[in-house]
Amino acid sequence: MEKKMESLNDAIARWTEHGELHTTAIPGLALFRRQEPSEPVSGIYEPSVCVVTQGAKVVQFGEESLVYDAQHYLITAVHIPTLVRVTEASSEKPYLGLRLKLDLREVSQLMLDSNLPKPRAQQTSRGMATGEVTPQLIGCFERLVALLDDPMDIPIMTPVIQREIVYRLLTGDQGERLRQIASTGSQSSQIARAIDWLKGNFSSPLRIDDLASKVNMSTSTFHHHFRTLTAMSPLQYQKMLRLNEARRLMLAERLDATTAAFNVGYESASQFSREYGRVFGAPPLRDINRMRQASAAA
Repeated sequence: MEKKMESLNDAIARWTEHGELHTTAIPGLALFRRQEPSEPVSGIYEPSVCVVTQGAKVVQFGEESLVYDAQHYLITAVHIPTLVRVTEASSEKPYLGLRLKLDLREVSQLMLDSNLPKPRAQQTSRGMATGEVTPQLIGCFERLVALLDDPMDIPIMTPVIQREIVYRLLTGDQGERLRQIASTGSQSSQIARAIDWLKGNFSSPLRIDDLASKVNMSTSTFHHHFRTLTAMSPLQYQKMLRLNEARRLMLAERLDATTAAFNVGYESASQFSREYGRVFGAPPLRDINRMRQASAAA
């Protein structure tokens, strides 16, 4: 596996030589570089698998934190609001990694089409987890990134390699979680539907009873399984969606804090400021100024 990892690392280093992010010609595949540790950055992880070839990163969701590095991939089966920071990186040994988005419909199709062996024992019931990197998985990503050197091969070979990646994930130590999310009618897939609704309606008032009813679950069962999957309650999840969007509006669209707060559904600017400070470590104005200064200095 060491040679495969080294080859993949060299390829990512080459494609990210001129920037921290390289959005590739392969749909859903992005490559990353970071030459120094970072401050926590907010965002929403989509269903995806992330592989690090050099350095390390920590992701926080709810009250939990996960570290992933060259020995551990990160798999996300549902959309989860997070705080993320690179913890190991330098100019001599930059953080290098990739993210491949997962299409849960393709996961479901592979489950239907294949006589899949049972996955290894599941280590967690969360919708985000780390798994052990294997030679087979790294080999898949090595071949996938290598396609960037032969663009004519991408349309034909990408689906073949991505199918093998999904197979390796489904039969790996976090495969059971991915199977449950992709299985129509399972409790995990019902929670995934609720998450989809929250993403599109986070600025609206949230009634847990109504949302549970939308996905045909009792309120108590819904609340329990939502927290099990995301490490946060539905209200906490909604709050993170609102705060992430407000931060984006202030940073990218230069809205003032009060306007951003009302746009994402807050009725009290003071409550917004308090909750924002607890999550991001500083009041809105100071946080946004800090991010702009860091961006200007980069």
